[in-house]
Amino acid sequence: MKKSVHSPQQIMLQSMLRDARLAAGLTQYGLADKLGRPQSFVSKYEGGDRLLDVIELLTVLRAIGVTPADFIARLADEADH
Repeated sequence: MKKSVHSPQQIMLQSMLRDARLAAGLTQYGLADKLGRPQSFVSKYEGGDRLLDVIELLTVLRAIGVTPADFIARLADEADH
């Protein structure tokens, strides 16, 4: 089975990451600055043009002040609905 970058689960992850960034009061530029990455890095994973590996996901979550365990639990809960 081939996994799509645009699967419903991936789209949900992108949306949750964007919502968490916005809730933290960060623009894509502000988050990119905290990560030491270009704004396009944030834009690409939020838009589904790039997948994050687990280390990158943890780094992003910490930069926006979200506990990884809480985020993953919420993601799993959303995926069940």
